[in-house]
Amino acid sequence: MSTDGGAETGRPATLGDVAAATGVAISTVSRALNNPGRVNPATRLRIEKAAAELHYAPNSHARALTSGRTQTLAVVVSDVTNPFYFGVIQGTQQQSRASGYTQLLIDAEESGETEDQLLRRLRRSYDGAILAASRISDRRLADLAAAIPLVVLNRDLPGVPCVVIDSPTGVEQAVEHLVSLGHRRIAYASGPATSWSNEGRWRALVRAGSRHGITPVRVGPFHSRRTAGAAAADAVLNAGVTACIAFNDLLAIGMLMRLRERGVRVPGELSIVGCDDIFGADFCDPPLTTLTAPIERAGRAAVAMLLARLTDPALPTGRLVLPTHLTVRASTGTAGDTASS
Repeated sequence: MSTDGGAETGRPATLGDVAAATGVAISTVSRALNNPGRVNPATRLRIEKAAAELHYAPNSHARALTSGRTQTLAVVVSDVTNPFYFGVIQGTQQQSRASGYTQLLIDAEESGETEDQLLRRLRRSYDGAILAASRISDRRLADLAAAIPLVVLNRDLPGVPCVVIDSPTGVEQAVEHLVSLGHRRIAYASGPATSWSNEGRWRALVRAGSRHGITPVRVGPFHSRRTAGAAAADAVLNAGVTACIAFNDLLAIGMLMRLRERGVRVPGELSIVGCDDIFGADFCDPPLTTLTAPIERAGRAAVAMLLARLTDPALPTGRLVLPTHLTVRASTGTAGDTASS
């Protein structure tokens, strides 16, 4: 596939250049970049790759004049400093750019009120929005979805388009892993009380524990940052358990630091499992056992779903569930002497 396009002539690449590079019609290129849901996935990916290599940039100003659209998508994250969202942002950015859209990033600072206010205040600046791990209440989110084209990521509400990372299944895998190592007393270090995924992970832990006659202990809630790890570690030690599943990797990493300060051996005296497999989870001491999630893919899928709805608002509400799996590293091991009672 040749991707020289407009580069050789010094002019910007055109739809015709992308069509020539991929061997498809210009109309197919246009649909792939503006209405990805109506093009064969393999063809769409080939077109998006060629468009990126050619640095194809649609004339968004001309589009806005004729369509009344801004060619901008708002991407709202709960905490822009959390590495989990780096993958989300990268995925949404890649898909938005390939489709000729600009991305407007909004940090809600873990506040549903801030999230709602900013989305309404900036409404004229974007065509649609992606809400990653939204902290808005169910009722307000339903109202917002009725007023604004949006897709939620890691949130599941009837009638609202969503992309869900299946961390509950990963938590059940983590429980099976810990039980196989002899752990019978397991804690959950809870995340923010307003987090939808937090409750889903806890319910999965209870469900998996019941299959083995285990009643897990819940401590928290804690903030989803590393700095909350010290308090979480202390609470878990007071609970008298031999293993803990933390709400996310940042909290788990903070726990590892505190446990080292207190001279508690991991995994000799306490096994730790995180969630998300963020960058750096494998660099911890010890490297962190965690749930690996397709975070970038989730971001790309959310943009594709939103663009399809912008093109055809009558589309049925979409719901995509992406799998997770447990990645075993050195922070989990067999239950030690503290397991006996």
